[in-house]
Amino acid sequence: MFRTKPDVPDERYRAAYEQHEQQARVATGKAGAALVALLMPFGVTLDLAIYPEQTPFFLMLRLVCAALAGGIWFLLTRPFGQKHHAILGLLTVLLPASFITWMIVDREGPTSPYYAGLNLILLAVSLVARWDSRESALAVGGVFLMYLAACVLHGPVGQLGGLFLGYCIFMVETGVIVVVGNHFFNRLRFREFVSRCELNERKRELEEAIQKLREAELQLVQQEKMASLGVMSAGIIHEINNPLNYATTGLYTLRQKGKYLVAEQQADFEDVLKDVEEGVSRVKTIVSDLRTFSHPETESRDQIEVAGVVESALRFLSGEWKHKVTIEKDLTPHQTIYTNQNKIVHVVLNLLQNSLDALNGKQFQDESPTIWIEGRIENGLSRLIIRDNGTGIETQNLDKIFDPFFTTKDVGQGMGLGLSICYRIVQDYDGRIAVRTEPGKFCEFTLEFPVKG
Repeated sequence: MFRTKPDVPDERYRAAYEQHEQQARVATGKAGAALVALLMPFGVTLDLAIYPEQTPFFLMLRLVCAALAGGIWFLLTRPFGQKHHAILGLLTVLLPASFITWMIVDREGPTSPYYAGLNLILLAVSLVARWDSRESALAVGGVFLMYLAACVLHGPVGQLGGLFLGYCIFMVETGVIVVVGNHFFNRLRFREFVSRCELNERKRELEEAIQKLREAELQLVQQEKMASLGVMSAGIIHEINNPLNYATTGLYTLRQKGKYLVAEQQADFEDVLKDVEEGVSRVKTIVSDLRTFSHPETESRDQIEVAGVVESALRFLSGEWKHKVTIEKDLTPHQTIYTNQNKIVHVVLNLLQNSLDALNGKQFQDESPTIWIEGRIENGLSRLIIRDNGTGIETQNLDKIFDPFFTTKDVGQGMGLGLSICYRIVQDYDGRIAVRTEPGKFCEFTLEFPVKG
């Protein structure tokens, strides 16, 4: 109601400053009301020294003023009072001034030493209240008018004398100092607030830059690892392919020779040969998967079959889940994701590994360890959902799981880089990764990518 905005050109932080100021003004308003409630009764010592005959009457006035100030303090602790803090603040100033004016009228008028009490109130306006120029002028003007009224009520204006004029001039000068001082204090407070906000912004920008540098470093480390794995995989593939070719040729020859076996040996021969061919075929598939690491082409993008990504990731982890964990798949036929195959396999592989770790850390009684993998296309999004009934994620850790180096695993079992890298990869392909969990019951990760033609 009484606010005038500080005259500072930078308005970027105005809303935050106004909110901050309101809280501060409520606090200083309570402090002012408390001072009035404490100091007014304490002034009875002055009454005993100067006007002992009026001490009982003045004490009553002081106690009434203190009680009213206590009521203002109480209101400022409630939402209603905080909403109308400006009016209550003005009342906090005018309340003791009115009671001091009453004492001045009752005793010596313009020559009363209680005039000093009004100057103390003006001093409080300057040092305690966080008021703007208009509010300060209203408070100063109200106190000055009360003094004039006290002097007029005490006797005819013409008989007030030079002391009255001197007191008036002194009070006006004090009021001008208070109003001007509060105006410039407001400007300084706003500039200080802006400086703190800008400093916090720079700090956040610096922290974000450091975080990006760390993530870039992690990406470089990961790329180096992938490159090393690629070199190693290329050598392994070369060494495996040669004996595979020999085995494939030998199987073809054995199948041709098998027709010359006696009839009763044909069936056993075919079964053994089929088992060997399936084994060789499986090795070829694994070698094909490794080839993606030996030639990752991390910048290439294509429509990648979700089913193929899932099968590839499950093959890499087959030794950890087969005969131990149930895999339930519900994949939409021909569902694709426009990404890099090597990177999306890395993401799914990491999520499945986390699910397996969570399942290994839980004791199952009425259910069996299970991973559900669901793929669907909805609302222009290609979704892949991986859910397990493992230990889940604690609520206090949910906002940190994608942070680099955050891990709940024991030392030596993980560096906490997996999910942060997955998060970055998914973002690089305009995707989104979300998590739902209930500690002790389940954890579900959802990958969402825009459908692209």
